Amino acid sequence: MASPKSPGQGATGAVIGGAPVSTQQYPWAVAISSRSRYGTTRSGQFCAGALVGPATVVSAAHCFTPAALGGDWRQVPDLRVIGGRTDLSGAGGREVPVRKVWVNPAYDPATNNGDVAVVTLAQRLPASAAIPMAKPGDSAVYRSGTPAKVLGWGDTTGLGTYSSTLRAAPVEVLPDSVCQKAYPGSIDGKYLSGSMVCAGELTGGRDSCQGDSGGPLVAGQRLIGLVSWGSGCAEAGRPGVYTRVSSVSGLVGQHS
Repeated sequence: MASPKSPGQGATGAVIGGAPVSTQQYPWAVAISSRSRYGTTRSGQFCAGALVGPATVVSAAHCFTPAALGGDWRQVPDLRVIGGRTDLSGAGGREVPVRKVWVNPAYDPATNNGDVAVVTLAQRLPASAAIPMAKPGDSAVYRSGTPAKVLGWGDTTGLGTYSSTLRAAPVEVLPDSVCQKAYPGSIDGKYLSGSMVCAGELTGGRDSCQGDSGGPLVAGQRLIGLVSWGSGCAEAGRPGVYTRVSSVSGLVGQHS
C-alpha cells in the first residue's frame, strides 16, 4: 500500500492478522464518517480516531485533506464521529456532529511528519470512555519489544476487504532502525524517529491497512500512536508507521 494509509472504501488501513473486538472493550476507538462522501455502507466510515477527552478525538491529518474529503472539512455537512458502534452496518452507539477540526499545519505529506488532527465534537461523549495519551517522558511504552494493539475497521486482507466490525491486532513496538532501513526516504515517506513509531511484526502478518488511518495504537493502557503510513499491508520488513503521540500530545492539548 502506498503511503499514507489512506481513508477507506471508495477512497484514494480493518486490521490484518487481528480478531473481532467490541467498543465496550475499547470505548475510546471511534469511527470517522461521511455518507455523502463515502456512501452508506459501513455508516460512511473512512478513517478512525481515539477519544482522549469527552469532546476531543485525535486522528490523522491526512484524513482531513481535500484529497480525502473533496474539499475543506467545513464543506462536509455530515462529517461525524461514531462512538460505541462495534458493527458499522448497524445503528448502535452515537453519531456526533463535528464542531471543528484542527489539522496540524506542520503536516508534511512528503515525509508524513506531523500527521495529526484534533476533532472537537459538538456534543460530549462519556468522559469514562476516553484513553490517556502518552506524554513526553513516557519512554517505557515506546521501548522496543513492548506489546501493543492496533484497532480499526479497515482492510483485513490488503485487497479491499473492509470490515464492518471493529478489529484489533497484537503487534509490538519495533526498533527505530527497522523502519529507518525500510523507509529511508522515498515516494512513500521518510521515517523520523522523533515523531514516528515503528510497530508490527518483523515477519509480517499483523498490521494496520487501508481505512485504519488515524486509528489507535495502544500500549500500557495509553494511546501511543496513530495509524499513519507504510508500504503495503503486513509485509515482512515493511512495518506500519504511526504518529508518535507523545510528540504531539502538547499540540492536542492546545487545540482541544
